[in-house]
Amino acid sequence: MLSETQLTPDPARVADGWERRFIADGQRAKEMMALYRDLGFEVCADPITPEQVGDDCADCRLLMLLDFKTIYTRKAKFAP
Repeated sequence: MLSETQLTPDPARVADGWERRFIADGQRAKEMMALYRDLGFEVCADPITPEQVGDDCADCRLLMLLDFKTIYTRKAKFAP
């Protein structure tokens, strides 16, 4: 299992106001994105990149790259 420190948030996303929430598999990512939207957040899901995953476990690395997403949220911007 990968530690939180092995999968750091995308600095560009953070600079743009996004908060990294968690990592989820494909179906769970879709469910959680819908939930966050219902709660009034903007949501995005970024694929795990090879640079984010260490070389410790080839099978883990392959699984993360194929199926898992990093979920980011930020407060929705409302027009006045």
